[in-house]
Amino acid sequence: MAPGNLTLVTEFILMGVSDRPELQIPLFFVFLVIYGLTMAGNLGIITLTSVDSQLQTPMYFFLRHLAIINLGDSTVIAPKMLINFLVQKKTTSYYECATQLGGFLFFIVAEVLTLAVMAYDRYVAICNPLLYMVVVSPQICLLLVSLTYLYGFSTGIVVSYCIFSLSYCSSNVINHFFCDIVPLLTLSCSDTYFPETIVFISAATNLVLSLIIVVVSYFNIVLSILRMRSSEGRKKAFSTCASHMMAVTVFYGTLLFMYLQPQTNYSLDTDKIASVFYTLVIPMLNPMIYSLRNKDVKAALQRFLTISCYSLKSM
Repeated sequence: MAPGNLTLVTEFILMGVSDRPELQIPLFFVFLVIYGLTMAGNLGIITLTSVDSQLQTPMYFFLRHLAIINLGDSTVIAPKMLINFLVQKKTTSYYECATQLGGFLFFIVAEVLTLAVMAYDRYVAICNPLLYMVVVSPQICLLLVSLTYLYGFSTGIVVSYCIFSLSYCSSNVINHFFCDIVPLLTLSCSDTYFPETIVFISAATNLVLSLIIVVVSYFNIVLSILRMRSSEGRKKAFSTCASHMMAVTVFYGTLLFMYLQPQTNYSLDTDKIASVFYTLVIPMLNPMIYSLRNKDVKAALQRFLTISCYSLKSM
């Protein structure tokens, strides 16, 4: 911060989802349930894809890491949000705020890239099945996931540094339920052109490139499915990517709604609703989407429960 500031901001106040006192307790229980389901669902996916021998394929390797990312994304946001529903003073320290923003960016960028990698995985599996285990080998899978985490981490560091290198010398009230970029930029008393440019370039690059990979992959998948002579083959091929298509549609639909709306229609309240969806609701929905529409995951869950019950009876 600039040494000439009259007031040094050492903490921020989060206004939360709503500032109406009568809604704090009901909202606490709503988001507690959402976070509880998110924890249970994603930990379940992580456990099943780790211990079940029939889920040791590239598709479920990527699904396990998507569950880890979803768990991390919601955990960066939800605990502080739940605490603030119950306290009068909804403060967060300067460095806590910076850490939360960095963690959020790390996980959200990693999720964008992981969904693109999963689309490419389905493309190779359906369009080039004979080369699948060569193109998507365990080494390649590990490399793709490592690069995803590394790029997400570097984005989180660079962007959060740009945001918190600004001076905050007037209001410290953030009109949001977590430390997000746009509400923080509106509080700064510095020139925000450079960080806004960095944020725009980063967001546009990540969103456009990942969306291109997803669209091109599924365009080729649809063409391949339509060329299949057997209706049973088309049904089987479609079932292997239906869950991912649904997850991608929900995630990218939310992001596109948020970033492509006209500037005249933009409001922080709309931003809050969209943020609730992709930081808390989507991480809760993804395990349901991948388990309820996936026979392999449901079969793995049945085997896991059967083995667990047998082990308890034999004790």
